[in-house]
Amino acid sequence: MTIVVAEPIPSPSAAASPIVDLSYATYQGYYDTNYSLNVFKGIRYAAAPTGKLRWQAPRDPVKNRSSIIAALNNPPICPQSGAAGTPEVYGFNSGPGDEDCLFLNVYAPPNAKNLPVFFWIHGGGYALFSAATVDPGSLMNTGGNNFISVVIQYRLGAFGFLASSDVKDYGALNAGILDMNFALQWVHKYIHKFGGDPGKVTIAGESAGAGAVMYQAMAYGGTQSPSLFNNIIAVSPWVPGVYKYNDPIPTQHYQDFAAAAGCGNAESTFKCLVNVDTAALQNASGTVSTSGAFGTFGFLPVVDGAFIQERPTVQLLQKRLSGTRILVGNNANEGVPLSPPTVTTEAGFLDYVKTAFPAFGSADISSLQAQYSYASDHSPVNPSAPLFDTLGDSGPTAINQSGLATGQQQRVFNVFGESTFDCPSYWLADAFPQAWKYQYSVVPAYHGADLTAYWSRGAAVPGKAFTHAFQKIWTSFITADSPVISVADATAGLPNATVPRGPYGDIAWPQYTPERPVMMSLNETGGTLREVNVTANLRYNVILEPGITNVFKLADAYKWEGGRGERCQWWRSVAAKIPV
Repeated sequence: MTIVVAEPIPSPSAAASPIVDLSYATYQGYYDTNYSLNVFKGIRYAAAPTGKLRWQAPRDPVKNRSSIIAALNNPPICPQSGAAGTPEVYGFNSGPGDEDCLFLNVYAPPNAKNLPVFFWIHGGGYALFSAATVDPGSLMNTGGNNFISVVIQYRLGAFGFLASSDVKDYGALNAGILDMNFALQWVHKYIHKFGGDPGKVTIAGESAGAGAVMYQAMAYGGTQSPSLFNNIIAVSPWVPGVYKYNDPIPTQHYQDFAAAAGCGNAESTFKCLVNVDTAALQNASGTVSTSGAFGTFGFLPVVDGAFIQERPTVQLLQKRLSGTRILVGNNANEGVPLSPPTVTTEAGFLDYVKTAFPAFGSADISSLQAQYSYASDHSPVNPSAPLFDTLGDSGPTAINQSGLATGQQQRVFNVFGESTFDCPSYWLADAFPQAWKYQYSVVPAYHGADLTAYWSRGAAVPGKAFTHAFQKIWTSFITADSPVISVADATAGLPNATVPRGPYGDIAWPQYTPERPVMMSLNETGGTLREVNVTANLRYNVILEPGITNVFKLADAYKWEGGRGERCQWWRSVAAKIPV
């Protein structure tokens, strides 16, 4: 097994215990010799959202000038609220946390000056995970330690996304989204203290983190001033149902949460919740979040009429957005692991569709069947076909074939993957004046499998050459406003690598436009296959070193996988019924 660790970049003038004075507090970090970076973990960017500040907009931290604060360890994680129905092995499980969790980590080269800033929002269904899951050191080293990274935490589950008329009247809707925006404002106030340029910020995220990035671009109808970022990296943007704050579904979740917390019969539900013990609230958040259909989360961003003014499909189509350029990607097999893995029949597929899209009428379901019933060559769905990954631009398509499933099961995976992850990536690419699009195609390419390509410390998958090229693509976008890299970096010097070649020794990667929807499929080949068994219903292969080489190719995103672009247009046409 090959361990991928970037070589550290020497910094002879680095201080062992760097100190930064932020005016409200002074923090002392440490020098990471593995990556030649100054690291500050657990910097408070907002006041503790506890007591009377529960479900309120974030506020400035309380001043603490009495002593220097050690910034050596990851901050306490926010309370965790799991996904409904998913096996424990997937890691989407509820767990205890600390409501006082509005902290961020900063990674900066010593003696940095006016460097670009990479601002990361973690995913996890707006309900899970933390800054501790991210170490950007290898990514920064690949980019020559030529930018600064900020990794934030934000309120999760009911603590960040409780919605109802009560919350509107007495608190703040989308508190978790407001936390992210507040952290971006913190960057503009303080990142110069670390050597960063507040005028050159790239916001980035994966899954719910990419959805959150989208909402930051949509903030206040796309008119937030001053602008808090220039560039966007959105990876597998997760856009599930987006309701108005007082619609029946978020209101029911609010009422269920209140009942589970012991406030169901209170004279003032909101005031009661503010005073409930944190353990009871955390239990209630986890209970409600795990009570829905397979792979769903209970507390999500809502249309609040202020920060989020429209459903995403509406505002993206209007192109009312902050930010200049976007690098947006999706994975080849996004349907795993958040859609049910046990469907074997046509009836089971239709049951899934009716559960996932309850507002669809019979005509909508028939139309969906027409979109997803046939492969590109119009042959019937074959439930007994062997497992293998599709090529994307020829042969069998993701409608009924992948390296994870075939037949009716693959139809479920693909319907979920396209409606919730793939198509939002297309809509985002359509919406920005400058856009580059890619697909992460490295097997198994399920949702989240690409995380080891950018947080690569200790990772065996993907291969070394792929990791190098992929990280170069990201870091080039962060520092040079374009993901176009040299052929030498794209091939990592391997003579048998295949990449599209452009002028001046660079790869060819045209910008994506609705008129010319070009995307890059990023893949690898060679190496040794190893089968991984996750559950009784899920197995897949990975490719291990040695002998792996890169295979990158340009493709028509609209024709990809038997017409994914056309299917995404169909999903846009029914978006009000999902709603997204």
